[in-house]
Amino acid sequence: MPSSCKEIRAALAQCLQESECVMVQRHTAAECLRSPLAETLPTKCQQLKKGFGECRRGMIDMRKRFRGNQPITFKSLETSEQSGEGYQLYAGRSAFAGAVKKTDGNEPEPKDWREIENEKYRKEQEAQKR
Repeated sequence: MPSSCKEIRAALAQCLQESECVMVQRHTAAECLRSPLAETLPTKCQQLKKGFGECRRGMIDMRKRFRGNQPITFKSLETSEQSGEGYQLYAGRSAFAGAVKKTDGNEPEPKDWREIENEKYRKEQEAQKR
């Protein structure tokens, strides 16, 4: 297999080996990846499974033939998981990283743009009357 998916494949294998499906229920990793048991996997393993599938699909995607498949390193997933920032498993920026602002609840609510435009219009009207 090309090197672009090796790291995420190894991370998926490690996650499966540590999962309850393999350790406690004594299923094989291949059985745990199939439909009835795949839903019982931890969220991290399900995300890695989806990311690995997208990585493999990206290897044959003709739209990516010039730039190549964009691999995701598992180490970057672990660091983003520990820091609490959002991450995306495969290619590109995260859809949710930095979207949530931390507040203490005492911030004033920003004015609606329509209210701001109405205030500007009223000031212009008053200036024309004078």
